[in-house]
Amino acid sequence: MSKQGSTQNFWENFHGPNMGYIEEQFEQYENDPSAVDPSLKEIFDEHGAPEWMGSEPVPSTNGSASPSERDIAKITSALKLVEAIRRHGHLQANIYAVGSDERPKTNLLELETYGLQEKDLKEIPADWVWPDAPMKLDNALQVVKTLKERYAGTISFEFGHVNNEDERKWLQDKVDTGSYTVSLTDEEKKHLLYRLAEVEGFENFLAKTFVAQKRFSIEGLDMMVPMLDHIIQSASGDKIKNIMMGMAHRGRLNVLAHILGKPYDRIFSEFHLSPDKELMPSEGSMGINYGWTGDVKYHFGARREIENGEQSATRVTLSHNPSHLEYVNPVVEGFTRAAQDDRSEPGYAKMDEDEAFGLLIHGDAAFIGEGVVAETLNMSDLPGYRTGGTVHIIANNLVGFTTNRKDGRSTRYASDLAKGFEIPVVHVNADDPLACLSAMALAYEYRQKFHKDFLIDLVGYRRFGHNEMDEPRSTQPKLYKEIDAHPTAAAVFEKQLQEESVVGDGALDDMKAEVEKKLRDIYNNMNEHETSSPDVKDRPSGVERNLDEIDTAIDLERLKGLNEGLLKRPEGFNGFKKLEKILQRRSKMLDDGQKVDWATAEALAFASILEDGRPIRITGQDTERGTFAHRHLVLHDVETGETYCPMHGLEQANASFDIHNSPLSEAGVIGFEYGYSVQAPESLVLWEAQFGDFANAGQVIFDQFVSAGRAKWGEMSNMVFLLPHGYEGQGPEHSSARLERFLQLAAENNWTVANVTSSAQYFHLLRRQAAISNQEEARPLVLMTPKSLLRNQRVAVSGEQFSTGRFQPIMKQPILSENKDKEKVKTLLLGSGKIMVDIEDTVDGTDQTFETIDAVRIEQIYPFPEQRLAEMLESYPNLEELVWVQEEPQNMGSWYFVEGILHKLLKKGQIHRFVGRPHRASPSVGEPNIHKTEQNRIIHEALQMSKGGETNEGN
Repeated sequence: MSKQGSTQNFWENFHGPNMGYIEEQFEQYENDPSAVDPSLKEIFDEHGAPEWMGSEPVPSTNGSASPSERDIAKITSALKLVEAIRRHGHLQANIYAVGSDERPKTNLLELETYGLQEKDLKEIPADWVWPDAPMKLDNALQVVKTLKERYAGTISFEFGHVNNEDERKWLQDKVDTGSYTVSLTDEEKKHLLYRLAEVEGFENFLAKTFVAQKRFSIEGLDMMVPMLDHIIQSASGDKIKNIMMGMAHRGRLNVLAHILGKPYDRIFSEFHLSPDKELMPSEGSMGINYGWTGDVKYHFGARREIENGEQSATRVTLSHNPSHLEYVNPVVEGFTRAAQDDRSEPGYAKMDEDEAFGLLIHGDAAFIGEGVVAETLNMSDLPGYRTGGTVHIIANNLVGFTTNRKDGRSTRYASDLAKGFEIPVVHVNADDPLACLSAMALAYEYRQKFHKDFLIDLVGYRRFGHNEMDEPRSTQPKLYKEIDAHPTAAAVFEKQLQEESVVGDGALDDMKAEVEKKLRDIYNNMNEHETSSPDVKDRPSGVERNLDEIDTAIDLERLKGLNEGLLKRPEGFNGFKKLEKILQRRSKMLDDGQKVDWATAEALAFASILEDGRPIRITGQDTERGTFAHRHLVLHDVETGETYCPMHGLEQANASFDIHNSPLSEAGVIGFEYGYSVQAPESLVLWEAQFGDFANAGQVIFDQFVSAGRAKWGEMSNMVFLLPHGYEGQGPEHSSARLERFLQLAAENNWTVANVTSSAQYFHLLRRQAAISNQEEARPLVLMTPKSLLRNQRVAVSGEQFSTGRFQPIMKQPILSENKDKEKVKTLLLGSGKIMVDIEDTVDGTDQTFETIDAVRIEQIYPFPEQRLAEMLESYPNLEELVWVQEEPQNMGSWYFVEGILHKLLKKGQIHRFVGRPHRASPSVGEPNIHKTEQNRIIHEALQMSKGGETNEGN
């Protein structure tokens, strides 16, 4: 396949029967190029048809094998071997610093597998099997040896699964030519050795100074820090504004110190455990603000600004991360997308992939074991979630806590999950610094060129136990015998540099002594201060503030203008006629005598928030239309299939409106949206569950991030969760949004939990949530949203309720409370959500008078409107009991949350009790008829009615 010499000279190399073989293969090639062996396809692509074709056929030699026929077979085999090296070189690569004896054997790269010997390869010209080789090679044996060095050394590659031909060819060219490799001057090599001395010295100092304390040491993966140095330097040179990082515990303190610039003395102070003294950082140490309850030192994140010009800087952000390892992944992706989006103009936010990129460091056991990793990878190329390529590093220390590889995954490599998403994978030996830097250089260049994910499997080891307090030799004795005898990465590199005459004897010892002195001096300059009994810090004043007085009303004429704008369509847009007819009914909802339904109230809230200049992002599994076909904020042209969002055509809009149907994911998507809301605090970010119980699958995000992130880390979010909730006979999985779980997590004004029963209440609540965006008062909103109530006329209210007032945490019960003589009231019903509307239906449908019963709706369950309820109770002089009514079983819903509050409000002689379903293991029954029977019983018991609807009063 040489490009030297003429095509005719090339074909002169073929004789006898092999000419017939070539002719037969070329005929197949003409019909279908992919039908022939790739090696022959390359020959035909370059040289075309054999020059003798069209002439008289060459006589065969009676079909017997001849030397020339064997030559063709050898060439074909050599080509197969070359391809195998490129595709399977990683199977023999020297990527394991320790533990290599455990890897499965392979013969895919052996000459014998292809019927070849070295002398056969010596007889084949190099350019027949490697055209365009980047260096002068004489024969195929040299080709094989060279490619094995490139593909099966201390760095190896898997990209055959990448289906994009341009990407695959680019990657192959990079590896074939070695153009991705990093070359360092002697001074740069010395600096790298010093950096490794810093990494190792920091861990050694912590081990000696803070004996038997957890630190999740980086040792065995020391090169991670210089690799991060390299990519941050590259990104800074390209003036990328944000690098968003996420990682678990392994090596986190070292990364905080050396990449994020967290002062050593600040880290040392967090180790100090004296009960009556506190180790204080020096006066000039940079402060890092956290929440009021705090967290352990290896969960905290940090930020750092790196100057890259007078008016430009790159901000590196390491996300806070709890012990749930990989759950930080989607959060970081949300950070990244928020940093890339320009939300200042109407329409979808304009994304610039070069504004920011994500950098995720995974554990080897967690990457393959935690499902949220796959959820996050699946989002990588979806329109609403893509971030233009994330660089992934697997911090591969060969052991998951105490679990061996064979027990932790069903795949050969920890990285194999990534191949399903066509992500290129590089495996690199953590003991080869230049290979590690080269891997990072390739990852960054690929990300910048193709804006897709790239994964580096950094294969090292863990020098000590999982947290330095456990004994790994009891569970991995053989592996740790090898590790104990293995030199550190710095020592390995020092030896290499000594062989290159870059450094002399004792260079590393001198560096380590310098690092030790620097750390010791910092530690000695710290002071121990006497402390009083430690206590939780005070919460910020904004957190303490009540939100009830925020004015959210809008002038009716302004609302009508917004409503009119939402009903306009682009010229030539062919909407679905049946749907457009339904939507056009909204045009009169603000007129006198008309009522505004839930969907219209939401649309008006969104439109008014956009007019106020606040961006909105709303996502969920069916959010564009709405699971219950109520929203319809993305319309489809029935002729062209093109889409149109009414919010994008709104002339009054002054900010972006993002709406996306999400993948079938909860943990991943909720984490992403949470991260987006933290990074874009001026935005109103909403996630809608298809059914409220789907939020169960994102429980870790709710527990560790949404509910506690501000208290632990000072991480502020204003996110809204729309969770359809209500008992309508749809069975256990589609009735309850598990309200009780959110109430159990409710404390310190960490979020608002509401269950509202009117469209105006929803309108005001959304506008209130937008009003506190980017304010100290910001907090998430967990809202139980309706299903059947979406179209219930009892939820729809007049336009006047939108143009006056504000959100009411507690409301009078319609019909039952009208013209009530409060002196006669003995029973006060309390409840929230759909059950109170059902009670309203029942009261409206009976002739019975309920003189002794009144009711109020608790629209905001947390923070509970205790003061307002107490004031209301004063107006009932003869009240005997408070009755909490709910659809949910007694061990679910709000009862156990409100019971203690109600008890405090009782006066002498008064009682409180529960009406609802009994304790259940399952949220609801599965049979609709049983559901109806239960629902009727609850309502009749609450209203003290007989089954026939007559009063039980006085019995």
